[in-house]
Amino acid sequence: MGDHNLVVVGASYAGLGTAHYILKHTIPALEKASNDSTKYKLTLISATTHFYHKVGAPRILASPDLIPLSKAFLPIEDGFTQYDADHFNLIIGEATSLDETQKTITVSPTYDSTTNTPKQIPYSTLVLATGASSESPLWHIPGSHEKTIAALKATQSALPNAKTVLIAGGGPAGSETAGEIATLFPAIETTLLSGADRLLTRLRPAIGAAAEAKLAAMGVKTVHNVKAESSASSKAGQTEVRLSDGTSRTVDVYILATGIKPNTSFLPRSWLTEKNYVITRDSTSLRGPVDNVYAIGDVAGYSLGGALDIIDAVRPL
Repeated sequence: MGDHNLVVVGASYAGLGTAHYILKHTIPALEKASNDSTKYKLTLISATTHFYHKVGAPRILASPDLIPLSKAFLPIEDGFTQYDADHFNLIIGEATSLDETQKTITVSPTYDSTTNTPKQIPYSTLVLATGASSESPLWHIPGSHEKTIAALKATQSALPNAKTVLIAGGGPAGSETAGEIATLFPAIETTLLSGADRLLTRLRPAIGAAAEAKLAAMGVKTVHNVKAESSASSKAGQTEVRLSDGTSRTVDVYILATGIKPNTSFLPRSWLTEKNYVITRDSTSLRGPVDNVYAIGDVAGYSLGGALDIIDAVRPL
């Protein structure tokens, strides 16, 4: 019957988990049950050569001793040496467009690519696991993992001598970062801007209130209903942050933990929600807007974000 090309776009928690499951379980089961000559192969498209353990980012940025960078960044290719080349192919590059009629994805070279030529990747089944990006490289890999490493090292170096820290963003990343800094550097005046009327707005109000109380006991000041609008470095090496209430603050360390956007610019507009997440029909099958297209993780319309959403979704997908 020919080849069946399973393509997974994205190589963070969702993409890697899905790729390994398909290679270990789905393809062997399909080949065992197949009554024809169909060959199944998985192609993983990744914009970077390395996986980033970004769940640990709040702890990583606070100190080089808690989670070494060598354990936070792992070569993706090394994790797939157990599979034979007939079943697996890794392509380093950024998905830049998709032809729904031809069922092809255009992949352009990134900083980490070894080629300068765009590739057309055909798919029979497509899994979208491209995740989301943030404004700060602390929380994702913007093309090259070296940029994220540089941002982490800069923060690690600045904290021991800092007297003031401002964190913008009251989600899990911002809240956890405030806790890590307060634990390691209790003398620092740490302020957390929730950007809303409470912390952790995707969770029950009681959880946000408990987090705020815990942070307060550690010396963290939480400010609600104020957002950071812009920032600029000063000659003295500090950062001036302009706030939505018309005031500004000058601090030794500024950490931006907001601005999450789904990585879907290469997809047809008809596949996306108003907020540019991939439309999914439900959270059980993870089926996308058209047949043989699926979405998982932060990029999917059903997801509330976070690792638990991904862990629970890989097998059903």
